[in-house]
Amino acid sequence: MTLFSPFKFCLFIALLSFTISKSDAQSRYELSTGWKCKPVGELAGGSNRIFAPGYDISQWMPATVPGTVLTTLLNNHKIPDPFYGMNNKYIRDIYDTGSEYYTYWFVNDFEKSIPGGDSQVYLNLRGVNYSSEVYLNGKKLNKQTHHGMFLRQRYNITALLNRSGKNRLAVLVYPPNPVGNPNGGQGGDGTIARNVGLQYTAGWDWIQPVRDRNTGIWDKVTIETAGSVSITDPHIVTLVPGIRQVKGKQQPAVIKVSATVSNPTGKVINGVLQFTITGQKVFKKVMVKPGSSNEINLDDLLLKDPKLWWPNGYGNPYLYKASVQFFVGNKISDAQEINVGVREIQTSWNTQTNSRQIEVNGQKIFIKGGNWIISDAMLRFSDWRYDAEVRFHRDMNLNLIRVWGGALVERPEFYNACDKYGLLVFQDFWISGDANGRWVDPMKKDDQWVRRKYPDDHVLYLRSVADQVKMVRNHPSLAVWCGGNEITPPEDILLAVRDTILPKLDGTRLFVEYSNSDKMSLNTLGGNGDGPYGIQPDSLFWKERTFPFNSEIGSVGIGDYESLKRFIPDQNMVAPVFSTEKNKSTTDSVWNYHKYIGYDAAIEPYGKATGARDFAAKAQLVNYNQYRALIEGFSAHMWDWYTGVMIWKTQNPWTAMRGQMYDYYLDPNACLYGLHNGSEPLHVMYNPLNGMVTIVNNTFETRRDLMLVVKTYDISGKEKQITQVFEEILPSSVKGFVPIKSGIDKLAKEEGLFLSLQLLDIKKNILSNNLYWLPDEHGEYSGLKKMAPSKLMIKAVQTTPGTVLVSLTNPTDAPVAFFNRLSLIDGQTHNRLLPVFYSDNYVSVLPGEQKSVTMNYDISKYSQTPFVSINGWNLKEQYVPVTSGNAK
Repeated sequence: MTLFSPFKFCLFIALLSFTISKSDAQSRYELSTGWKCKPVGELAGGSNRIFAPGYDISQWMPATVPGTVLTTLLNNHKIPDPFYGMNNKYIRDIYDTGSEYYTYWFVNDFEKSIPGGDSQVYLNLRGVNYSSEVYLNGKKLNKQTHHGMFLRQRYNITALLNRSGKNRLAVLVYPPNPVGNPNGGQGGDGTIARNVGLQYTAGWDWIQPVRDRNTGIWDKVTIETAGSVSITDPHIVTLVPGIRQVKGKQQPAVIKVSATVSNPTGKVINGVLQFTITGQKVFKKVMVKPGSSNEINLDDLLLKDPKLWWPNGYGNPYLYKASVQFFVGNKISDAQEINVGVREIQTSWNTQTNSRQIEVNGQKIFIKGGNWIISDAMLRFSDWRYDAEVRFHRDMNLNLIRVWGGALVERPEFYNACDKYGLLVFQDFWISGDANGRWVDPMKKDDQWVRRKYPDDHVLYLRSVADQVKMVRNHPSLAVWCGGNEITPPEDILLAVRDTILPKLDGTRLFVEYSNSDKMSLNTLGGNGDGPYGIQPDSLFWKERTFPFNSEIGSVGIGDYESLKRFIPDQNMVAPVFSTEKNKSTTDSVWNYHKYIGYDAAIEPYGKATGARDFAAKAQLVNYNQYRALIEGFSAHMWDWYTGVMIWKTQNPWTAMRGQMYDYYLDPNACLYGLHNGSEPLHVMYNPLNGMVTIVNNTFETRRDLMLVVKTYDISGKEKQITQVFEEILPSSVKGFVPIKSGIDKLAKEEGLFLSLQLLDIKKNILSNNLYWLPDEHGEYSGLKKMAPSKLMIKAVQTTPGTVLVSLTNPTDAPVAFFNRLSLIDGQTHNRLLPVFYSDNYVSVLPGEQKSVTMNYDISKYSQTPFVSINGWNLKEQYVPVTSGNAK
């Protein structure tokens, strides 16, 4: 029977915008407070006691949810901070204790009344590691034990709610099985990979083992109320045909929408599924049978003159606010709000480089990416931390983040930040060459033939893949699915993911069988493959050819002394000592435990380190040069040798001492600003091999009337102009302009020099400003060692709440004010405020030059006006008060 006559139905739709009222029942909230927990072994008398009337859990330990057992123990001061010193070494490991030691009950008493009418209440658990039994008011919700870290749980709990409105949720959480032997191998003995879960928790070359293997209710728990029909897994696809420009009027885009609607009631429900964006609507009348779920496809929506989503550096990553709603009568039964980025991802094969190139809205994008492990090794996730970390990647002028396969499909909150800041995402599934058998490995328990079949439960793996695809597929930032890190999944998994799951549930993105597969790079010209992973001569990145789409290449990355103090005890604050004769460094035990990777001889040209503080300061000079040279070397060969590069790695979720642009505490080091400089969209640079001044244009516009200015400054600050000439450069291209090597080498011969390269527009605005410090003929920075003190003048003004503008002025008769680290600090303790986002840092100011640095911070966390700390190579640390007023 039809619910509406055609006339009444059309009238109903016409009046929707005026008569719709949100159902009182429709709501969602997170169950994140009030949790208690107890080890299963301490619950005498059996689990049924938990649900006995009046059973008191007030003396149970307060639990952190979302979180892990280890997080709860840390927050209750039961263990020391495993990120500090050698503390992690002394926390009991689950391999030694047995699984029961970390098997816990988590209980929450919450209030929720039985809803009226046909409204329904749902319990959602977005992630439990690893297995669980779920009870509400004494009734078991899952008929069989739930397994799998990456499989969401959703239960209709309407009929189980107490009339009093007081309810008890209890979740018994079991650790992974097996837990793996943390024997020092990559993923320990590898058996952790028999689970569908994290692999790094048994240890890796950048982290010590996580002692509970992250057992717990690690992701969000929500209570959701909807009407008689609920919406799950909406799917938004945007089609942007043709080659688009960032500016100007756009041809229309097509938006395709579908969603699953579910009716748990015992009667037929008639209603309307509707999608709304910018006031435009598409809708469909739907009849949902009792106890059924149906996927509904709406008619295509044509979006005229759309604002497109672009990757960082190319354009604005514009996001539309949109919604999918289901109406029963004139009330919303359920709704989901979605940010829509209108863009289309394409790829093609570049025959010049023999590698895949990624295109967005028809335009090829040179990929400058960073490898990402996880935000926090103990899974302490938060919206603000995700936002801060992705913002740092935006500030590095990168345009892609690869989520590594030994971790997880990242959370929607991570993808929200990537959507916001324009970072494409290359998302691995949960496979790694180390644990899953690509190589012979004496540290592994099983041989390659056995490891090649990991995980044990292929059906669970495929269910988890399908579930996670549904969870994140609407994010415009998601660009590539990847079967695994450096190895494919087992054949049956690979074929099911590639040929069935992804085509059915997504079908809009490239799928790569594994991270460094031939589908991304054909290494036919003798390149070196992935890597290197340690410190290299700066010129190597220009000279040596690697995979044409390099998924992993990296180097060093320790923080400065203030960073090291946060996790290294005073007695261990001992700088590595390098032996020239043995070509080897002697390193403190805590540094080794935190996976220090050697700087070795790279510090020596700046002078032998006098201690840990001096070592860390000189390491920043190496950091800056390493990552500027890396990204410049790859950019210099874009579309010729390379279509992309991903740095291994840009962040650490633990206090590791390698491969990071900022530390675990979100304090940036000089790596970040070397990348920030070297990776800017329009960039002038110096080729260390042939001495060619080169411009790279990573935009879609021809840049004309660029004034190229080349100068040198000696150690005393004396300026010499080499050349000044107008140039132009085509879109997405590299061009060499001025060969200056012989003259520069001659000027630098005795004590080195500073080489200044600048690009100015026709209005004399500086578009690119790049300063190199070059060594003498012996490779030593002999001139730097005898520089006169800086005469830099500093002024700091709070221009708006949360924004400080620092002006740096160097007199004309002064030496270069070299390599100055700025920090926003607490005026009383002098501790750094974290996180702070600097428009630039490790800044050098030429004689007669003025520079400005903007600092942004969360003023709600710091009530007092901060100070600015500044210290440089030739500037002793100063503390500058921040004044209020104009920036002038």
